Amino acid sequence: MAAGRFSSLFRRAATVPWSSIAGEAFDRVVLVAKTVCFVHVINNYVCSIALVRGPSMLPTINITGDIVAVERISPRWSLIAVGDIVLLRSPENPMKIVTKRVLGLEGDTVTFLVDPAKGFSSKTVLVPKGHVWVQGDNIYESRDSRQFGPVPYGLIQGRAFCRVWPPESFGSIG
Repeated sequence: MAAGRFSSLFRRAATVPWSSIAGEAFDRVVLVAKTVCFVHVINNYVCSIALVRGPSMLPTINITGDIVAVERISPRWSLIAVGDIVLLRSPENPMKIVTKRVLGLEGDTVTFLVDPAKGFSSKTVLVPKGHVWVQGDNIYESRDSRQFGPVPYGLIQGRAFCRVWPPESFGSIG
């Protein structure tokens, strides 16, 4: 009796178009792989979104965080300008991405307050070739080029150009 059930099961299995099913499954796997590759390329080399937060960019960026659109073409083509808000790998902790404003490009002289909490003592530096000078908008709560010096251009990950969230603040980032 059990042998009869198995033989009918094998007969039905033999009538299933396995090669057609396998071909369709393979086509779907290839489509998913292509989609994943496309998303990876767009996210890492063209444009992505990022959550930026912390006190260093107050009042431009909320302390609790804003979601911003980041374009990744400008750093690759050396199109970063003074005033741009950039995401960069921290020179102090390479595992961390920080958000700062570019205040000087290579060849610029930048004058800054050494320790704004303790007085008005200032210092002027020349930004070396291949580097940028970055500072947080909130100079009292920011670790930036004033502490770690000019940042190599290669550490810039992208330029923030649009606030996406919260919705009431949607738009260009100054």
